[in-house]
Amino acid sequence: MSKHVLCVGAAVLDTIFQVKELPSGEGKILPSRMVQIAEGMASSAAFAIARLGGRATLWGAVGSDETGNRIRHDLARDGVDVSEMTVVAEAPSALSTILVDEKGDRLIVPFYDHRLHASPPPVDDARVSQFDAVLVDVRWASLAREVLKSARRAGIPAILDGDVAPVDILDGLAREADHIIFSEPAARSQSPSSSPENLIRELAARFPQAFVCITFGADGAWWQDRQTRQIMHQPALPIIAVDTLAAGDAFHGAFALAVAEGLGVEEAIRLGSVTAALKCKVFGGRLGMPLRSEAEEALAHLQPLRTCQ
Repeated sequence: MSKHVLCVGAAVLDTIFQVKELPSGEGKILPSRMVQIAEGMASSAAFAIARLGGRATLWGAVGSDETGNRIRHDLARDGVDVSEMTVVAEAPSALSTILVDEKGDRLIVPFYDHRLHASPPPVDDARVSQFDAVLVDVRWASLAREVLKSARRAGIPAILDGDVAPVDILDGLAREADHIIFSEPAARSQSPSSSPENLIRELAARFPQAFVCITFGADGAWWQDRQTRQIMHQPALPIIAVDTLAAGDAFHGAFALAVAEGLGVEEAIRLGSVTAALKCKVFGGRLGMPLRSEAEEALAHLQPLRTCQ
């Protein structure tokens, strides 16, 4: 049976515009394309899991407005179980406007009403134990923390998407996870170390209970082997990027599914790497998530990992 991953965190209605270049000052920009789609870190990761052949349930919060209805409808249509999402009557749903330039770089303007995540639902250990892994992001930190604790009590992988967040929130969540995938900006917010090797050594030492990996976009992923203590590097799949939005979410979703399937972390990182790269070849945020057959075909073109001194 397909492995089942619980994803916890962001659910947003994104309006994505493709523009020639990102603005450097005031003025008017005429986009060449526009897509409106429900996504967000946990939501996009859940969609990646579904595209790769897994099952994904999303615990996130939306308002009781038309935007919230649209978010749940779009995700459900695309294979994500949204039946356990929280609907908050007194708060508007999250919205985001995103500009993506011709190089695939983006500018994101998100809006989250604090009331959306003010009252997290209770976490039932019995319910969490029914999943094969959990993946949480930093957007609903209070709920994410309890889900990570519950997953570790259940003995299932407790995975953190360590994206940019207030330092104390990111640090607190990282201490509850047993797998942490930091983005480069989030990792650098935690440590002054300059080189990828020193950065991963410091963060692996700070969070010894967890496997720690840092993603560097086109420069690939770095981690420390927990047995040998050697620093490992997985180069990224070379591509021409069209849209990097949701690339990290693609990596996290693929990694979480692979871990749930019992694959080793090296195989999980390789699947995450090609999933993220293939996503970047398509405009429209999470719309670029590949199928499992496409990702596995791309693995043949991925450079082998290397050991760093």
